[in-house]
Amino acid sequence: MKRLIRRRWFQVIAVAVLVLGSASWLIARDAKGGDEALVAKVKKGDFKVVVTSSGELRSPKFVQVTVPANANQAEQYQMKIASLIPEGTVVKEGDVVAELDRSTIASKLNDVQIALTKADAVYEQAMLDSTLNLSKAREDIHTGELGMEEKKLAKEQAVYEAPSVRRQADIDYEKAERALAQSKLDYKTKTDQAKAKMREVGADFDRQKSKVKVVQDVMGQFTIKAPAPGMVIYVKEWNGKKRVAGSQVSSWDPAVATLPDLTQMESITYVNEIDIRKLSVGQPVTVTLDADATKKLTGKIVQVANVGEQRPNADAKVFEVKVSIEQADTTLRPGMTTGNLIQTYAIKDVLSVPLEAVVTDAGIPYVFLKSGASVTKQEVELGAMNDNEVVVTRGVTANDRVLLLPPANKDKLTPVRLPGSKNVPKAKPGDDAAPPAQTVPVKPTPAPPKTAAPTPKKG
Repeated sequence: MKRLIRRRWFQVIAVAVLVLGSASWLIARDAKGGDEALVAKVKKGDFKVVVTSSGELRSPKFVQVTVPANANQAEQYQMKIASLIPEGTVVKEGDVVAELDRSTIASKLNDVQIALTKADAVYEQAMLDSTLNLSKAREDIHTGELGMEEKKLAKEQAVYEAPSVRRQADIDYEKAERALAQSKLDYKTKTDQAKAKMREVGADFDRQKSKVKVVQDVMGQFTIKAPAPGMVIYVKEWNGKKRVAGSQVSSWDPAVATLPDLTQMESITYVNEIDIRKLSVGQPVTVTLDADATKKLTGKIVQVANVGEQRPNADAKVFEVKVSIEQADTTLRPGMTTGNLIQTYAIKDVLSVPLEAVVTDAGIPYVFLKSGASVTKQEVELGAMNDNEVVVTRGVTANDRVLLLPPANKDKLTPVRLPGSKNVPKAKPGDDAAPPAQTVPVKPTPAPPKTAAPTPKKG
């Protein structure tokens, strides 16, 4: 029984020792890890300032697939897409890409065909009227000729009659002659009228006939075919969404899809107005793909927009930037999402620290140097900075350890100023003067030797 009790006590003690040892190890590990997490080394090496933005691949060379170019002539200003082939389909020249809804243009075709029928009836009526009028005019001429011949015989027979009878015969003959001349003149006028009328109704008939042909031609082009071989990529509308079945296409924005040249690609990205001043044509760019994180492409800026624009889901104005991809890649496809790392500045062999390590006190930048258990508040002189780090030109050396968070006793530390520093501490609100600062001792310059003043001569 005693052995059993002793054995149990030994087990309890062993478990307690094991628990206490594990806890001590975990506490030591966490303390060390926490300390290391709050300290960073001053790094020496190349420093780059990079502007990062997302974009989209696009081909600068492409053929557009559009609605009929002469749709306006058929008074088709808004057209609805009835069906589309899947995006990314590789097509040959003449393959069907899309179908447009024909209901509106079918109604228009019916209207112009009715108008053409009416114009045809008007043309035929005008031709009949002209024929009737000219026939009557010719009959009047023939009647006038017979009447003139009759009056001529009467005039010849009145030679032996009394003077009054002869005069009456002359007058009748002259009237018949004048009537015949008027009939001939009327016939010419009616002929000209008939020609003018036929030109008028003929022109209207031709116009209506042309309208029917145009509408029929446009209607035939509502089956949209590929003008060249390529891969179908549908264009985006004003709201950023791509065209789909049911989308409206206007005659002033006729593109339905593009057939891009996949041998040349570019990344279109938008940079905010704060960073755009850092960019210029020719700067190198590293382009990554969301579809393949391991792939990195080289490129350069070829165009920076001069005017900003408000993009959907953007709080501030952005500027369009075009980045050309310098190497060809058969796996690239238009519409792929890209990451664009634009290198705006680079310098070699400099010291840099994380941005979190730099604090500003009274307008002067400092870092907290950690050496063993002691911490020093050291003034630094800063250079260029990027999103994560800043260059330190004076105040630290390579492999110095700096705190990423100010220590708890930061207010009790005396700042160490740089020799020759031009930074003047700014008075804080409520302070009468800036806090004193300790400077690195500098060997004083010896004063020039004093010379005795000359004794004035007595006059």
